Amino acid sequence: MSSDDERDLDLIRTATGELARKFGLEYWREKDKKAEYPWEFVKAFAAGGWLGAMIPEEYGGLGLGLSESAVMLHEIAASGAGTSGASAVHFYIFPPGPIIRHGSEEMKRKYLPLVASGDLLMAFGVTEPTAGVDTSRITTRAERTSGGWLVNGQKVWITNAQNAQRILLLARTSPRTEERPFDGMTLFFTDLNRDRIAVREIEKLGRAAIDSNELFIDNLEVPDEDVVGEVGKGFSYLLDGLNPERIVVATAQVGLGRAALEIATQYAKDRVVFDRPIGKNQAVAHPLADSWIRLTAAEHVAMHAADLYDRHLPCGPEANAAKFLGSEAGFQACDRAMQTLGGYSYAKEYHVERFWRESRLLKVAPVSQEMVLNFISTKVLGLPRSY
Repeated sequence: MSSDDERDLDLIRTATGELARKFGLEYWREKDKKAEYPWEFVKAFAAGGWLGAMIPEEYGGLGLGLSESAVMLHEIAASGAGTSGASAVHFYIFPPGPIIRHGSEEMKRKYLPLVASGDLLMAFGVTEPTAGVDTSRITTRAERTSGGWLVNGQKVWITNAQNAQRILLLARTSPRTEERPFDGMTLFFTDLNRDRIAVREIEKLGRAAIDSNELFIDNLEVPDEDVVGEVGKGFSYLLDGLNPERIVVATAQVGLGRAALEIATQYAKDRVVFDRPIGKNQAVAHPLADSWIRLTAAEHVAMHAADLYDRHLPCGPEANAAKFLGSEAGFQACDRAMQTLGGYSYAKEYHVERFWRESRLLKVAPVSQEMVLNFISTKVLGLPRSY
């Protein structure tokens, strides 16, 4: 990466960091407590043009790369917004990817400017309760009709569905085969029609400000113009969203870990026990130092993956490695912050318990650590498939 690129990233880091920090820790504590969507925060980033970071300029965006977006997500999480703030913005970053690369010109001109301005909120409908991490076994089906499709099925852990106007929906349009299990799935970018889609919110451990939902789809009519790319190739298009998702999740987790580390470090300096600050004890200092090292290493891997993506080079192994390392380092930093604060870590006024709850999620989502190891062991090391 050139020095000019580094300067550009520094400018973005400063601008987005300053904007995110206008929304303090108490703002996020209240949003988490009341389970309220952070619309004020989203609108502030929309006003700055940041929601369209990766949308091309001809469609109303900034035309930036994944590297810039990854830096922005890091700064949002590191500001104390954590996963709640990062999730509220990153759904404008990775879900539009398949539309940008494979959508029709009419689709892009109609919807991408609305996404970039924050006037259109998307949901991402892939996961199903009976398929788990094996996307090839989804059972939501789209049947051909005159001039369109009729969709029936169920989705789970769908973010934003309480408020989203449209959904990027994956459905089977032809049966699964053992020879080519990922063929025969089609992506639709269509209305989240509440008359045909029942949306039920899931009560969960963390990130309460951002809703997660079950969807029950009953005879949803989808016109042909809502098909993204070619029928039957939807899973391959998803990769244009999934690798960026892993990368921005990694940098957000690093940012979240750094937010926790900052609080823990200050506490270790200020808290006096047995007539000395607890940070003078290596049992406290060394775990925090170790977390700093791991967060820094994870960030470097994630930014390398983002750079590969921006240069249109293969980045699957690096994107998955970034997600693995970012999730591990982020959660470990939050857990160590809990340990450093001791009993006070349970007090919401210190905020680290929210960071801990939010960071734990990303060890199992959007892909589990075990599935990352499966990918690396088979695709990179060439070992026999174990699943």
